[in-house]
Amino acid sequence: MDNRNLTMLMDLYELTMANGIFDSEYKGVKAYFDMFFRRIPDDGGYAIMAGIEQLIDYLKNLHFDDDDIKYLRGLNLFSKEFLEYLADFKFSCDVWAVPEGTPIFPSEPIVTVRGDIIQAMMVETMVLLTVNHQSLIATKSNRIVRAAQGRPVMEFGARRAQGADAAYYGARAAIIGGCTGTSNIKTAKDFGISASGTMAHSWVQLFDDEYTAFKTYAEKYPNSCLLLVDTYNVLRSGIPNAIKVFDEVLKPLGVRPLGIRIDSGDITYLTKKARKMLDDAGYNDCKICISNSLDEYLIRDTIFQGAMVDSYGVGERLITASSEAVFGGVYKLSAIEKDGVVTPKIKLSENTAKITLPGIKIPWRLYDRETGKAIADVVTLNDEFIDDTEPYEIFDPVYTWKRKTVTNFVARKLQVKIFEKGKQVYVSPAVKEISEYCKGQIDGLWDEVTRFEKPHTYYVDLSEKLWNLRNDLLNLLSSKGEDR
Repeated sequence: MDNRNLTMLMDLYELTMANGIFDSEYKGVKAYFDMFFRRIPDDGGYAIMAGIEQLIDYLKNLHFDDDDIKYLRGLNLFSKEFLEYLADFKFSCDVWAVPEGTPIFPSEPIVTVRGDIIQAMMVETMVLLTVNHQSLIATKSNRIVRAAQGRPVMEFGARRAQGADAAYYGARAAIIGGCTGTSNIKTAKDFGISASGTMAHSWVQLFDDEYTAFKTYAEKYPNSCLLLVDTYNVLRSGIPNAIKVFDEVLKPLGVRPLGIRIDSGDITYLTKKARKMLDDAGYNDCKICISNSLDEYLIRDTIFQGAMVDSYGVGERLITASSEAVFGGVYKLSAIEKDGVVTPKIKLSENTAKITLPGIKIPWRLYDRETGKAIADVVTLNDEFIDDTEPYEIFDPVYTWKRKTVTNFVARKLQVKIFEKGKQVYVSPAVKEISEYCKGQIDGLWDEVTRFEKPHTYYVDLSEKLWNLRNDLLNLLSSKGEDR
């Protein structure tokens, strides 16, 4: 999927601004851009970082083809010199990112790009597109997996995704979030994860009767026999025919059935009845898998109501994150560097949530040494260091009188460097490794942060030096009347 040249997948303004800068005094200036997001999807307690492997693939292959230059020339917007620059384009920026699978929170930099302002500006769309999409799906997946309370969840959404890339990379993100497998065989093949799936209703409809459909399938796949029992009637025909096939086909072979799947109806009622029928027939080890427009709330309710479910297949509401249309990450200029002098930049807004953090920054996470739980995140300026051998005071950046001195903690930088002067310096782990890492990271959050209803707001604080810089810039710009 990433063999395509996606360099031109950008907004036009990125090139028009770059062309303008090319002929201005700002040509050659270095810029710092931060990607961050403002709100956690579904009013959750945290989000999950994902998409960095694909961002790396994109940045490694940045180049303009001859056809690209020809098309851009035909727009009559760009100078000859700028088009020649694009024809010889080589990415040379430094890039830092929070590793995939890490819990992330609003306002902290999750990707930082430093380099020639033209280059740093031109990658905005793909930085946002890649990280926004996969972080959204990984976050939704993790909510669904947690709702299942240890029962396996398979991603079944390819046919309902918004396009091939959304299906392909969405399945990858779902695994990062905790799904155990995917029905998308290309994603399974390319990323080394488990492929899951059995039959559709069309298989059952194809045969003259349901029994023959089940029997034929069991004979073909005796060691992985999982039958879809709701094509006609779950309790009157589906399960009785499944049991008959288990008795007549699998039992003589000494093979146990894998399970049954129910894709419609009242899940709680049907699974309770189905469990009793299977147990009475001697198939207490036969698993019950449920699908059909599930999400975290439906799954949680079925468990609360006592549904006898062993695993879930979740499709459209996972792969589209149907309860939230977008992740909402943004990419903003935070500083420029000219002749060795760094000038912090800030964006003001009538909406205070949209005021950005100026300067070159580092996000940190503080962990309690005894429990291993995350205490808070702190965003500092890049020339600051959090010494975890000494007490450290954190404070609310809005309600600044709310302060706490942290002791006996470990401070860790959240970002890792993935590109240095345009060269890749970080190798993305395998998806399974990221998924395991993610699970461990979630375990490092307090239960109050991970609960579904009204989760505790995790602290993302600013160092006093960064808070003062932002406050000084706000006061300076306000005094100039530039807040209108």
